[in-house]
Amino acid sequence: MATIGTLAGYALAADKALATLPATALTIGTALGTIPASLVMRRVGRRLGFMVGSGFAMAGGLVGAWAVLIQSFWLLIGGGVLMGIAAAFAQLYRFAAAEAVTPDRRGRAISLVLAGGLLAGFVGPQLARSTADLLGTRFVGAFLCVPLLGLVGLALMFGLRLPEAVESRIDGAARPVVAIVRQPLFLVAVASELVGYGVMNLLMTGTPLAMVAHHGHGLSDAAFVIQWHLVGMFLPGFFTGSLIQRIGERATIGIGIVANVASLATGFAGTSVWHFWLSLLLVGLGWNLMFVGGSTLVTRTYTPSERTKAQAANDFMIWATVAMTSLSSGQLLHRHGWTAILVAAGPLLALAAAAIVVAEIAARTTSPAPRRV
Repeated sequence: MATIGTLAGYALAADKALATLPATALTIGTALGTIPASLVMRRVGRRLGFMVGSGFAMAGGLVGAWAVLIQSFWLLIGGGVLMGIAAAFAQLYRFAAAEAVTPDRRGRAISLVLAGGLLAGFVGPQLARSTADLLGTRFVGAFLCVPLLGLVGLALMFGLRLPEAVESRIDGAARPVVAIVRQPLFLVAVASELVGYGVMNLLMTGTPLAMVAHHGHGLSDAAFVIQWHLVGMFLPGFFTGSLIQRIGERATIGIGIVANVASLATGFAGTSVWHFWLSLLLVGLGWNLMFVGGSTLVTRTYTPSERTKAQAANDFMIWATVAMTSLSSGQLLHRHGWTAILVAAGPLLALAAAAIVVAEIAARTTSPAPRRV
């Protein structure tokens, strides 16, 4: 979807300013699916919940393929929403892993789960590139790969046997979700995640269209850049957990902010394939550090009985922001060009940097956080 979603939208949209709307629909679907996904898993468990998510992915890919066949822009958006709901379930993989290990290993567990995306970094863009024209109508073959990937996920879930959470549940009433969200540490964690995701999505969504439609590069060039962007996102997963154990979550988030600033500087420097490549590689690295650091930090802000509502609130806030940046990316690119996207990312990074300062102050004035889930 990162490679062909925006390009398919550009081909079908009457108003080219709406070209990123199918990709935005995916993020909107994720935002809308976060709370239901958490509730479903609370009721039926992680394994069945992840299987439901695979079903949504399969449905979304089929709807996307049909939309391209009949040239329906709005049906393509519907397929994006279904795939976004699937992504809402998949976002909970990281918390499932965190609950299966001791507290000191949670950063590593989360980062290793995300490191699985390294395979996606090679397979996804390659599938998009090699199947885009496979069935006569452009992009139909690429969308039909999504149901096949959903089947693979479904098959893997049949063999999943998660252990019980390492820590036993704590008796007592859970706090209201507002009380959880208002904690300074929770707000800092969410700010890191949503800024990391927001900046990354702002650049990633606009890149294929900027390269192909605005700067004369080919689809293979865009696929190459997205491929290495995904490598930048997920390869650090093998090391981020160890980095968190060594220097802590807040310092790790700080390094991620620096990587994002370097990405923007590279983007301002030029629009060659290699400028796009380095900028997207760096923003991928920045996302990993900020997202893993924030995800690990948020597990320190709730008790076991508060797990469902805290995780749902966390992911809803992130994906609502990502949806806005995705839609903004298309509007900014169409009306003001690639540079406007880079300018828009700056204030978001400033927000994350300010949150780190707040966290350092809050750490010295607040009581210890509740036991982690």
